[in-house]
Amino acid sequence: MMKLATSSQMKELDRQAIEDRGIPSIDLMERAAEGVAEAVLDLLPVRPGKARVSVLCGAGNNGGDGVAAARLLFLRGIGVRVFLVGSYERLTPDALEETRRLSECGVELEPFDRNDQDQTGWIAASHVLVDAIFGVGLSREIAPESDFAAAVAMVNASPGRVVSADIASGVAADTGAVLGCAVKADRTITFTLPKTGQFVGDGAVLSGQVEIRDIGIPGDLVRETVCRTQTVERDFVRAAVPPRKSDGHKGDFGKLLIVGGSVGYTGAPYLTASAAVRSGCGLVYLGVPDSIWEIEASRCVSAMPFPLASWWGGRLRGTALPAIMEKLEGCGVLAIGPGLGRNEDTARLVRELLERTEKPVVLDADGINALEGHIDTLDARRGRVTILTPHDGEFARVGGGLSGGDRVGAARAFAQAHGCILVLKGHRTVTAVPSGNALVNTTGGSGLAKGGSGDVLTGIIASLLAQGAAPVQAAAGGVWLHGRAGDLAAERLTAYCMTPEDVIRELPGVFQELGL
Repeated sequence: MMKLATSSQMKELDRQAIEDRGIPSIDLMERAAEGVAEAVLDLLPVRPGKARVSVLCGAGNNGGDGVAAARLLFLRGIGVRVFLVGSYERLTPDALEETRRLSECGVELEPFDRNDQDQTGWIAASHVLVDAIFGVGLSREIAPESDFAAAVAMVNASPGRVVSADIASGVAADTGAVLGCAVKADRTITFTLPKTGQFVGDGAVLSGQVEIRDIGIPGDLVRETVCRTQTVERDFVRAAVPPRKSDGHKGDFGKLLIVGGSVGYTGAPYLTASAAVRSGCGLVYLGVPDSIWEIEASRCVSAMPFPLASWWGGRLRGTALPAIMEKLEGCGVLAIGPGLGRNEDTARLVRELLERTEKPVVLDADGINALEGHIDTLDARRGRVTILTPHDGEFARVGGGLSGGDRVGAARAFAQAHGCILVLKGHRTVTAVPSGNALVNTTGGSGLAKGGSGDVLTGIIASLLAQGAAPVQAAAGGVWLHGRAGDLAAERLTAYCMTPEDVIRELPGVFQELGL
């Protein structure tokens, strides 16, 4: 797992290193520049003597990193020009010192001029461009008609590769939102700790390959920095999956009840049950409307479907509650929602189940929609395990706020307010917990953006939970497993052609990779 830092935490780390530990700030800048310069050298498609590099700098310390990197590149024999986007008078002391050192080498810091054809021609013909315009402290939008916006557009229009210093300019460090416009980097060399905005929102795409550079901040200061957001990696997932007893029987590996399905949505509960079985659950029961029971029974070989009372339209009736509760008595976990459909009587059934059972519940799809206007039902379960797995639309229906572009903050606020574990699905799915911590997933791709993928995820999470995984581990670990299986499916079949069934088929390969 990697800690993801905020801009304020990075500012405080810099302050402690400089003021409390006496490390010269210019030394930190030089080490940062070394990392940027190494990335440029790695990306050059030609020998250094034939290379062209453009460095676009702001007046802050991030710009100073770029100026210092330009000097190091020049000393390696690379043709480099450095353009200041902003005012020379506003250069920070360290950026000014780096400008002096650059000048001593015979290279001058040139004022950026969007109308200078010599400048624009050099930038357009550069093999690599260094983006050092804004750092992690940017908090306001870049004005669309400003030189800053013109510089960003010029970088993005160039065919050369792009290296961003610390963060892609225009990306909000704490949220990943785009502040007006933003550089699209091929590689971001970030310093000391990765930033939240490089792993969520648009920032996850715009940052390219993120590499972490140690610039000399004392290790104890970094270790003592408490980050509320972390990534989910292999080590977390390996620890999350419950071990299997060599002499165990099916009852030792979890008993799961899934309730879902309706006429027209027979695939969803089947996918959920199949994923639960494939990810290790010992016994999987599937309660579906009696109108589709024969369909499910003919498809499910390893899971055990059973019929429940339904309306003429094929959705569950409220009168199915006693049968569900009876079956749930012998199970450890309830997953409800896949393919359930929207009907007031069915929604009322969901709410009654949530109120009456003390068992852990994984709530998905129309199970979540049943809480629209009834969020008090969720609040009443505080202290019991409830995992919600909404996409953005479902999240909005139950009061989640994404208008500010801060997915991590919105997920964290909802989990804290309602005492649940929230799995906010999407690119870089966020798992938030009532304590205020959040976990950002690092697997998966566009091949998972297909109907049925969420049903597979629900089955994996519920399976891990039924097998004894801690709720947070089941949720975040299940997301990682699902995403990694999707990656393998995309490698084999392409993101275009893979299906949710293919994701289930790839789960064994993921477990093998983890050594399980």
